[in-house]
Amino acid sequence: QMVAALREWSPPVDVLVPVPLGWLRKRTRGYNQSELLAKEIARASGLRLERRALRRIRRTAPQSRQPDAASRRENVRGAFGLGSRAISGNVLLVDDVSTTGATLDACARALLANGAASVYALTFARED
Repeated sequence: QMVAALREWSPPVDVLVPVPLGWLRKRTRGYNQSELLAKEIARASGLRLERRALRRIRRTAPQSRQPDAASRRENVRGAFGLGSRAISGNVLLVDDVSTTGATLDACARALLANGAASVYALTFARED
């Protein structure tokens, strides 16, 4: 479904970047759902996947436990930074769910501050 949406939308992107999980959450869960989605999108679309372009630079509480949009924005403010792979060009940020967009916004800010020309986002679901 995400690949079909991407093909219909057709944003001018050069690279896919998944929203990173913190190391403890990834270790506990065993996988990063956003990375798995991005991997399949890359395979089906031919776009390059950069798993390490973005990283969490501080631990955050789960967004689902935040009571409102303002709390979610504050929770992820400054939580993301440049990973071990430099990024340039237009980025498609991939995440599983968007509720308020706070995580996507925080990730986009980090990517733009570190070389991305523009950032688009694609999520599997939207929670209202």
